[in-house]
Amino acid sequence: MKLTPLFGSATFRLAVIYMLLFSGSVAILLGFIYWATVGVLSDQVDETIRADIKGLSERYEREGSAGVAAIIAERIRRDPGGRTVYLLTDPLRQPLVGNISAWPRVAPDQDGWVVFDLTERDITDDSTYLARARSFLLSDGLNLLVGREVRELEKTRVTVINSMVWGIGMTLALALAGGIAMSRSTARKVEAINQTSKNIMEGDLALRIPIDGTNDEFDHLAKNLNAMLDQNQRLMEGIRHVSDNVAHDLRTPLTRLRGILEQTANAKYSEEHRKENLERAIQEADNLLSIFNALLRITKIEAESSKENFLPLKLETVARDVAELYEPVAQEKGIKINVIVGSSSNIVGDRDLLFQAIANLVDNAIKHAPPDTSITLSTSDKSVVVTDSGSGVPENQLEQIFRRFYRVDESRQTVGNGLGLALVKAVSILHRGRVLAENNNTGLKITLTLG
Repeated sequence: MKLTPLFGSATFRLAVIYMLLFSGSVAILLGFIYWATVGVLSDQVDETIRADIKGLSERYEREGSAGVAAIIAERIRRDPGGRTVYLLTDPLRQPLVGNISAWPRVAPDQDGWVVFDLTERDITDDSTYLARARSFLLSDGLNLLVGREVRELEKTRVTVINSMVWGIGMTLALALAGGIAMSRSTARKVEAINQTSKNIMEGDLALRIPIDGTNDEFDHLAKNLNAMLDQNQRLMEGIRHVSDNVAHDLRTPLTRLRGILEQTANAKYSEEHRKENLERAIQEADNLLSIFNALLRITKIEAESSKENFLPLKLETVARDVAELYEPVAQEKGIKINVIVGSSSNIVGDRDLLFQAIANLVDNAIKHAPPDTSITLSTSDKSVVVTDSGSGVPENQLEQIFRRFYRVDESRQTVGNGLGLALVKAVSILHRGRVLAENNNTGLKITLTLG
């Protein structure tokens, strides 16, 4: 993958943000370490110098300048390495006693502290290193400088600073390398999705996004996208199937309609015969309109996204209303509708659509049940079951009867257009449920379950 698209990717920018945040955290941590080491050691040096000055001041108050000079000389003798800096001068800052040859030519800071190089020492080691001292003016005009060489403190400070620089540098480098690696990995997965999507748009509808098996968010995304592509493919196949069925199932009524109109246009037919043909033509046109209206209603249900018509209801009540509506139709065939109510509780749904779906199931059962038999309409909290005593459906066609215009061969002699069960399925999907058909000992059993 080219570096330019990589550096411009959102994943790389996110990695850089995390890199900066992590580096900032490391810098804060190293800063605390610096304060906890160099800062504490520096404070200890300052406290030691202050304590030394206080002790010399008390000695001066008791014994005067001679006593201070004596104790300074004694301390210098006991510290041949010169770790402690002493210098007592006259008012003109001419040295009287001490282990440095001259007063430092460095201006003190606002707190009176002086940091200077030790270049002239009365010891064998003539190396140059730093000292930190503080001056004190005695009452007789004498100047007292007390300090300590901070060679070890300076080494510690340099070591800690170098460690901070290297630590932050290594953190940035590792974070950058990790960011590039993570961005490359993420970009490869995104590119796989993009390439697959491009190939699908170019016509290869059977392609699916590869799944790595890592079960991460990209795998979940790929699974959801693949499920969406499967659904889209099923819908497209359904559209092709509907188109084929529309062309096949509407050809016959349109042919009949055309034949009726041709007969009506024939001058040799009587006025009464023409009127009869016109009534037949109107009936055929009404049948065609009912088919298209059913198709439009199914399409509208499938495309429905809002649930503004969903209200609390009981399936028991809807089922009883359907049974009451179809009881006269069933009685004409000598069929009895048995309503069995199980546990009953409120559900949320579209009452009109559920009424239509249950009505289609009952109507389908009445059409295919033999005369002088019965059908059963049973309900529970979230399901409706309609059972007839007909011949059932071949096992290999149980799932296909919910497709638009699909009709079992035995049912083609009955009135219908093959859209009733398709509407039932659309209503079940809208209610996040499912519809299942199965054969039993008494005929066909269809279960509508709501989510």
